[in-house]
Amino acid sequence: MSKQHTLKNSFTLEGKGLHTGLPITITFCPAPENHGYKIKRVDLEDQPIIEALAENVGNTQRGTVLIKDNIQISTIEHAMAALYALRVDNCLIEVNAPEFPILDGSSIKYVEAINETGIVEQSEERDYFVVRQKMEVIDEETGSKLTLLPDDRFCINSFIEFESKYIPNQSASLENLDNFVKDIASSRTFVFVREIQKLRDAGLIKGGDLDNAIVIYERQISQPELDSLADLLGVPHKDASELGYLNNKQIQYPNEPARHKLLDIIGDIALIGKPIKGRIIATRPGHKINNKLARLVRKQIKLNEVQPPIYNPNKEAIFDINKIKELLPHRYPFLMVDKIIEVGQKHIVGVKNISVNEPYFQGHFPQEPVMPGVLQVEAMAQIGGLLVLSQVEEPERYSTYFLKIDNVKFRSKVVPGDTLIFRLNMISEIRRGIAIMKGYAFIGEKLVSEAEFTAQIVKNK
Repeated sequence: MSKQHTLKNSFTLEGKGLHTGLPITITFCPAPENHGYKIKRVDLEDQPIIEALAENVGNTQRGTVLIKDNIQISTIEHAMAALYALRVDNCLIEVNAPEFPILDGSSIKYVEAINETGIVEQSEERDYFVVRQKMEVIDEETGSKLTLLPDDRFCINSFIEFESKYIPNQSASLENLDNFVKDIASSRTFVFVREIQKLRDAGLIKGGDLDNAIVIYERQISQPELDSLADLLGVPHKDASELGYLNNKQIQYPNEPARHKLLDIIGDIALIGKPIKGRIIATRPGHKINNKLARLVRKQIKLNEVQPPIYNPNKEAIFDINKIKELLPHRYPFLMVDKIIEVGQKHIVGVKNISVNEPYFQGHFPQEPVMPGVLQVEAMAQIGGLLVLSQVEEPERYSTYFLKIDNVKFRSKVVPGDTLIFRLNMISEIRRGIAIMKGYAFIGEKLVSEAEFTAQIVKNK
């Protein structure tokens, strides 16, 4: 399990807002474990803070806009993509305007500043959202579709389509976040000349120019019309008969627009609040459909306080039954754990196979065998004890005992043939030999029981 990360120090960038045209100062600060991404409007009274989460997105027109309690922060996606791709889990962002600066229209300035500042490892483990089954969102009106599939890492395949001979269709892929800086980060946002006047009429892109966006001129208009748009943007006049890219800087890749759309996906998916292990297949992506997928994932996160552990029976156990018997004093018929498949500093995952030969089935109940709930809690406690005892010297000299059990819930029967997968999380640091844990028991992806308990670690006499 990898650890969470934050910035080593704060850093500040300055630039203008794409939509407001305002001069903006933005500062990225280190943040504690489990803080996530939060944004503070330092230009407002009381300096309100908005969590950068998908459910706080209130607008997706030409950018991702967070809105909460009538406070707005827009154009956050390029910075979010940089933080997510460089695996910065916790960051407080202070900004003195209702949007982030556009800089050069990509993520590269944010990336360079993060790398120059440095990243530090924190003590808490990173909590991934592991995709277990296909998730999909579709916009029938636009034909946009995003599909999220299981994978052992985060990766994206993206396809865009436009009614333009310059980018009729393009694709871009990212198979590993390690390639983000080299292949994706410097890809700039883009706009068609035919869209500019409509966007300006809508009160947008007041800070847009040829240095912070790719401007695509693919349908000829009159010279006076093009001159008028050039004056609107404050850029030199161009020959109206010469179609193509109008930028001062040439495109970096033939598929730079597709790469930027992939960058936007990363920035919008960062708002689920956890790193993902899964593959996104995106067709005609945009901020609206990106947010729709992020909200769907957020809904799953809220429904499940903890994700079911992944159990691969072919993978070698961390602790087999012989190692378990070295650490625990329990023996037949009261040893309630068969193997340990994952151990972290503050969590552990164990397995108990339920056989019809379990002795308690003789009386509970002969005609309808059901595993007693109290024994499920006992199994949780034994697995939690293994987590504690695996971290002390001479574990055979210690035992763990229940002091208190709280918030026990049984959600489904456990019967012969089931395989129980337990996950135990430390709620707080062990102090004076007292450990407080939360335990969950799953059958497949179904949560069947849970409990909180306090145990004491005692040295044997």
